Amino acid sequence: MMLRIPLFLALVHIIAGSCPAVDRPNILLIMADDLGYSDLGCYGGEIETPNLDTLAANGLRFTQFYNTARCWPTRSAILAGYYPQAIRRDKLPDQDKHGNRGSRPKWAPLVSTLLQSEGYRCYHSGKWHVDGDVTANGFARSYHLKDQSRFFSPQVHFLDDEKLPPVEQGTGYYGTINVTGHAIECLDDHAKNHADEPFFTYLAYAAPHFPLHALPEDIERYKNKYLDGWEAHRNARWSRIQDKGLLSGSLSAPERELGPPYDFPDHLEILGDGEVNRPLPWGDLTERQKQFQATKMAIHAAMIDCMDREIGRVLDTIRQMGEFENTLVLFLSDNGASAEIMVRADGHDPEAAPGSASTYLCLGPGWSTVCNTPFRRHKTWTHEGGCATPLIAHWPKGIAAKGEFRANPGHVVDILPTLLEIAGTAPPKTIDGVPVPPSHGKSLVPVFEKDNTVNHDYFWWYHDNHRAIRQGDWKLVAAKGDPWALYNMKTDRAEQINLSSVHPAKVKKLEALWDEKVTEFAKMAESD
Repeated sequence: MMLRIPLFLALVHIIAGSCPAVDRPNILLIMADDLGYSDLGCYGGEIETPNLDTLAANGLRFTQFYNTARCWPTRSAILAGYYPQAIRRDKLPDQDKHGNRGSRPKWAPLVSTLLQSEGYRCYHSGKWHVDGDVTANGFARSYHLKDQSRFFSPQVHFLDDEKLPPVEQGTGYYGTINVTGHAIECLDDHAKNHADEPFFTYLAYAAPHFPLHALPEDIERYKNKYLDGWEAHRNARWSRIQDKGLLSGSLSAPERELGPPYDFPDHLEILGDGEVNRPLPWGDLTERQKQFQATKMAIHAAMIDCMDREIGRVLDTIRQMGEFENTLVLFLSDNGASAEIMVRADGHDPEAAPGSASTYLCLGPGWSTVCNTPFRRHKTWTHEGGCATPLIAHWPKGIAAKGEFRANPGHVVDILPTLLEIAGTAPPKTIDGVPVPPSHGKSLVPVFEKDNTVNHDYFWWYHDNHRAIRQGDWKLVAAKGDPWALYNMKTDRAEQINLSSVHPAKVKKLEALWDEKVTEFAKMAESD
């Protein structure tokens, strides 16, 4: 396999002969949790994200990048380079043998393991949601925040896979800040003791996943911002998206009767009369509901604002190390914003300050419709609102473009081959004598230089009985229980004009390809 090597790496090979490792780029992979496509300022949002906006202004923004529409499948796909169903990390239709979140085959190591074998020192901070211990998968250090329901007082978290004591409320802990603190601690140690090695930092935030927990001072900044309602903010986001040149076409119509993917009617009673589980017209809400809903979005915004600020601390640390120019930074989300509404963990105290440790609020379909502007639907669905993600790529030494867009479609399975290529290596062909199937992804390195230089044969989705496949500009998608619908992504990313009756042969062809991949992935999942 011939590797495409960026110009600066090629020069290093020429100058240093067989010792190019000194200038191999560092990698900072940042993942948000349940972030919507248009939540960031640089993607049309009103939330203040100056650090990510600056990365975008000095790097690339991908406009057609995809995840798997759910948290744990995306995390396995991004780190292993395969569709999760092929490596036992999500279900296949009508097949429960391997179940959900199974153990990967031996031939599917994570990118951290492969980078470690190439001399990278790897660090993990935040959410894991992948099978196996973190440190057994190539990471030298890890802070694993497993308790996703308590931003202020996690009861289950691990340092280097050793369980830590539960955190009590009122101790000053806040998940986003503490996860960042661990990442900075690892980088500081790296600068002191491992400066001759490139680093790979996987920074996996839990924000802005529910429960909506944020610092009071951050909530205050957005306190009254959303009282004008979800239609006003959705229209404003769409206007900014078009002004920036990110997307064209149409804005999807709100699906007024589509609520959370899972029903918890008892939980609605706990949350009180301010909660609504449909994206009803804002003018139809009571004043109590408007205040309650606006407050929820303010907390969501506060969580993202804080995350951006903490990312700024990590970037400053890398600058202080003198490694900023030679660090590839990638930022993306594991799925679209969530329409879920539920109460877990310590329950919800309606008398407590919204966003505090004693509350348990979720964004819900009204605001997730806004956060996923201009697309349809939400996390878990394989429509664009569930599986489209922002992707920012910034790397001064390796990406000359500044502030450009990349319309080249891509998927999280592309991350592993991309990172291996910039590290100057390739996936192994065998592991312990077992053949390694080719990655489902393709390296995006050519796209860093020029748009539309990497072609994919297909993109494939299946989750919670929602299914989809995209080939070229055509996407075939069906929610659970619904027939296939066909959309042209070139002219209709909002999935508003179903062309299945106009192009029945295309539907048949794509459905056959989707079925073919089910069979292929099932066979892969059987192998070890």
